[in-house]
Amino acid sequence: MDKRLLLISNSTNYGEEYLEYTKPRIKSFLGEMVKEVLFIPYAGVSISYDEYSSKVKNIFNKLGYALLSIHKTDDPVAAIEQAEAIVVGGGNTFHLVHMMHETGIMEAIRKRVLSGIPYIGWSAGSNAACPSLKTTNDMPIIQPASFETLGLVGFQINPHYTDAIIPNHNGETREERIREFLVANPDMIIVGLKEGTMLRIEGDDIKYIGSKTIKVFRKGEPTLEFDRNANLGFLR
Repeated sequence: MDKRLLLISNSTNYGEEYLEYTKPRIKSFLGEMVKEVLFIPYAGVSISYDEYSSKVKNIFNKLGYALLSIHKTDDPVAAIEQAEAIVVGGGNTFHLVHMMHETGIMEAIRKRVLSGIPYIGWSAGSNAACPSLKTTNDMPIIQPASFETLGLVGFQINPHYTDAIIPNHNGETREERIREFLVANPDMIIVGLKEGTMLRIEGDDIKYIGSKTIKVFRKGEPTLEFDRNANLGFLR
């Protein structure tokens, strides 16, 4: 079966309620066949897993879906194998990936999504769908067993991408940091996914959703910029 992913840059736009702008897209993506989603709260650090899953459950219940958090299950791998859909929340990507390796769910998720069950991720959850976590913006607060992640797509995502330059700040811009990554990883493509935007992937079809543009970076090539009318199938 074709893989199905909804990869979201961020959970909350400025001035909006939590996950507000994503709700119609999540409903359209999951449709009527899915009755319950399995939530992965492991990116949560300053919030407990109970609090995090309750917050997300409230949203999904209003959309018509039951939600089970994986931290409430006795066997995380079995929970993945039985899930109708997988939802991976944002937070700290290093902590998320650490827990995904430690609980043994990394390969289980990969197999299930490649077999056709829907995958939704935002921020760290979108990073985790890539080949590695190396294009996260997060502090490395814990050392995972590996930087390797799900590899559900063949490119890297930089969530929360911005062209903003802070006045009187001499640190690197986001693009400069991505260019550094490309020096060490010259064969990789990076998608700068701005806030309020997402990618919907159905097999080989990649659709960009959002009113802003996205940026695509390759080593030694000019930065490309695309709007929602672009054909992004070349990313895969």
